[in-house]
Amino acid sequence: MTYITYPSNAVSIGEASRRTGVPVRTIRFYCDEGILATQRTSGGHRVFTPDALDRLLLIRRLRAVGLGLTAIIDVLADPCAVPDALAAERAAVEAELDALSWRRAVLLAIEQADGDDRPRVLTRLAAVADRRAARGTLIDFWSRILAAMPAAMFDDFVEMDVPAVPPAPSPRDVLAFAELAQLVQSPDLGRAISQQLWGGDDSAIRSKRMLIHDLAPAYATVADRVAAGDSPGPGPELDLYVAAHAAARGRRDTEGFRRRLARGAPVADRAAVRYWTLTAEALGTVSTTGAIQHWLDTALLRSVAPIG
Repeated sequence: MTYITYPSNAVSIGEASRRTGVPVRTIRFYCDEGILATQRTSGGHRVFTPDALDRLLLIRRLRAVGLGLTAIIDVLADPCAVPDALAAERAAVEAELDALSWRRAVLLAIEQADGDDRPRVLTRLAAVADRRAARGTLIDFWSRILAAMPAAMFDDFVEMDVPAVPPAPSPRDVLAFAELAQLVQSPDLGRAISQQLWGGDDSAIRSKRMLIHDLAPAYATVADRVAAGDSPGPGPELDLYVAAHAAARGRRDTEGFRRRLARGAPVADRAAVRYWTLTAEALGTVSTTGAIQHWLDTALLRSVAPIG
């Protein structure tokens, strides 16, 4: 701290407060925290030069638009950091608005529920009261089911098959996410999905990672068939699917193998059907992985039907 005679262009703390609109107490806080430079007269009184007043005005304006002191200190050290600081603050505001819009939809859904049904709706929505948890619960479920899937492929799966929370959710949206969250917490759904994915018994599969890789071409081809509304049945798509499962078990694609594989296809599991129905509605597409798997399972069952 430098002691000087009162400079002609410096002002007292009271005058600095009057010129900038910043309370005296706040100016003292900025000085004590080292945010604002100050000088003192020989009598020990704080005085502020024009540069200090400019700095104080900048601090006030940055505070007015919502920047915290940590961000302001970074800006004072590097004026070029202003755009980054503003962008970070905007992102924080947007995240807060997203959380509020989700909370509003949750409250509306409970409010609009029938009186007798309101306790059940409240219980279900309490599990997804946190907007981030609503989707995170679904991702956690799939990370357990698809633990063998390569990370990049899993990210693509999440992008395509796990609904994102809409920017302006409605009560219907939060109810759908709540039901999806409830479904994935049931052991029944996990068993049904695993059975579909691995073709029933997975004990003979040599490498689940390799099986996932080999199934990809069949899934990609069937996605177009599902989108076109084509009826499931034998064909090259099914042949690719069965060949991948046979290779994973060190077997050949025979009628006997197809019958055994078909026995592990739970095409009518209610939890799985409901899960994929809700997912398709949320994604706005019919070509979900669940729909593709259902198409393949149905085609497999039809391919062995004449044999019994």
